[in-house]
Amino acid sequence: MNTKPILSLSDVQQILEAARIEAEKNNWPVTIAVVDDGGHALGLIRLDGAAPLTPYIATEKARTSALGRRETKSFEEMINGGRTAFLSAPIQGALEGGVPVIVDGQVVGAVGVSGVKSDQDAQIARAGIEALGIK
Repeated sequence: MNTKPILSLSDVQQILEAARIEAEKNNWPVTIAVVDDGGHALGLIRLDGAAPLTPYIATEKARTSALGRRETKSFEEMINGGRTAFLSAPIQGALEGGVPVIVDGQVVGAVGVSGVKSDQDAQIARAGIEALGIK
């Protein structure tokens, strides 16, 4: 039988806290979402000033990253590169800002951020993941 690592509650809290610190350091009002490998919500924080739509978008970015097993930036680039048929795929978060959490080569979840420019969203997500100290 195969075994795999999973995100614990402590891991989720660590990700959210580090991502929050990165966002607040830059005065970026965002929502940060963490999901498991199946795209199911594990944690979410909406910072003061973040738009009401951001929790939905952050969660969808995280879900798309977890299920797609890659950064959502790759989906956005695919569409922008002319592969518009991909717009009919059954995903909602094909914008940069969703980053998978990878442990021992396996995707164990993802972080999605929404509220500022897409590359800034991704920066916040990566800061959260880096707090786990995994490579």
